[in-house]
Amino acid sequence: MKEKKFTGVIPPVITAFDEKGEFNEVAQREIIKFLTPNVDGFYPVGTYGSGPLMDLSERKRVAEVIVDEVNGRVPVIVHVGAITTAQTVSLAEHAQSIGADAVGAIPPYYYRYTDDDLFAHYKAVLDAVKIPVFVYNNPGLSNNPLSPQLLNRLAAEGLAGLKDSAFETTQFYSFLNEIQSPGFNFIIGTEAIAASAVHAGADAIISGLANVWPELMREFWEALQSDSGRKAGALQLKVFKARSILKYAATLVVCYEVLKMRGIDAGFPRRPYLPLDQKTRGKIEQAFKEMELLK
Repeated sequence: MKEKKFTGVIPPVITAFDEKGEFNEVAQREIIKFLTPNVDGFYPVGTYGSGPLMDLSERKRVAEVIVDEVNGRVPVIVHVGAITTAQTVSLAEHAQSIGADAVGAIPPYYYRYTDDDLFAHYKAVLDAVKIPVFVYNNPGLSNNPLSPQLLNRLAAEGLAGLKDSAFETTQFYSFLNEIQSPGFNFIIGTEAIAASAVHAGADAIISGLANVWPELMREFWEALQSDSGRKAGALQLKVFKARSILKYAATLVVCYEVLKMRGIDAGFPRRPYLPLDQKTRGKIEQAFKEMELLK
């Protein structure tokens, strides 16, 4: 079977919890239904998906529900990054068994590792599954930046691609220039620098903003695919402004509230995150109204 191309707008979809902190399957399915018409894939159980706040069995259950609800309409890249190689492999094997289209993994976090350590870690994942494997470069959260040299070694072993969330345009350009594997998928992990990344060669945008404004990200993506540079530039600024409003408080927490403003039961964030206070919620709502994204 021909591998799917991972392209377009892919939200790192949030995970819905109830007020007691238990997984809310009904709300999760509502989120997926809301997003699917305007996105090209999903990246669940990562940073926005509260993966590190769940145990392995919870992560597997969330992935099962999302893959089931998506039902093949768009690709699902399940995030399987964990603090040990054994946990990462277990999550990857499970994702493959439930029909996920690919897996992605941040390096094991907290401790610092050598390139040889990380190569062996990712090689274990590549050996464990037949579906595409992506690495997730997020030095700020993992404490382990990934180098083009390491990714070239992994690409030679079958690595499918990169999600880069280093927030450094020059670093992303370095990956584009130095990773020479044919068919390698380059995904920018933020909408903040998406215009420059896509014009340079990024295949997709994993966009936190797409969790709440998928239509805006869809319009932006389509402008980036056309020759309308001026329109794409204007939309990049609009996207950046909308993104800045999400940062009036913890971005993950704000996503739940904005979806509720849009009439979507997104559930609640998991503790230690607390729900948004009413003053900040009002400030965010007003800001989006001024952008004419909310009525």
